[in-house]
Amino acid sequence: MLTSIAGRAVIVTGASKGIGKGIARVFARHGARVLVVARDLQQAQACAGELGANARACTADVGDWQACQAMAQTAVDTLGGIDILCANAGIFPQTRIEAMDPAEWDSIMTTNLRGAFLCVKACLPAMKQSPQGRVILTSSITGPITGYPGWSHYGASKAGQIGFMRTACIELARYGITVNAVVPGNIATEGLDGLGKEYLDTMAASIPLKRLGSVDDVGNAALFFASREAAYITGQTIVIDGGQTQPETLEALNA
Repeated sequence: MLTSIAGRAVIVTGASKGIGKGIARVFARHGARVLVVARDLQQAQACAGELGANARACTADVGDWQACQAMAQTAVDTLGGIDILCANAGIFPQTRIEAMDPAEWDSIMTTNLRGAFLCVKACLPAMKQSPQGRVILTSSITGPITGYPGWSHYGASKAGQIGFMRTACIELARYGITVNAVVPGNIATEGLDGLGKEYLDTMAASIPLKRLGSVDDVGNAALFFASREAAYITGQTIVIDGGQTQPETLEALNA
């Protein structure tokens, strides 16, 4: 059993739905004080209300430096500090290269990659005061490991997060802060609603464990990185994909 993180102050960006909400829920369930951050304040407040008395809500566009600074100050004011940053916020429109407007590329990079950097930079002054500072990035198998048509910009941003992590973990080590990343595969979220059972069954068939992951699967990996037991782990990734990236071919699943 992991040492309790009860009372730790946690920021989760992009936390009003999907993987972010799952991460926030896992931390709240284990007694952490959680700041739910999202662009839509009402959605953030609704999520915080579901998580209980130890959760607070905050609105921020993670691609905006002043907004990230305000977010960090809100965490200090409402939670008493920042122990753990889960930089999860991300967007993923699907557009092929030929049809992509350059402004869409820039938008993805601003939220997904610049946003991760700005959140870390904004939270660093408070995290330096923590006895157990942790940064946990939400990357993806798309980019660092795999590719998919329409997600060249998304994949590049997620691969960029891993590159950022490898240097950030060195720079922040002097403060006792670790920097790691969770790398989800196909996770069942609201974003898959409406795709239909046949499509979801096809997705599951390409995964050795024959199911999509849950947001709690990602949250539990983030919880491990945040734990005292993971204090000597930094600059590393945990792939949460049910084995999806392991088969050499689809035929290997039935060999």
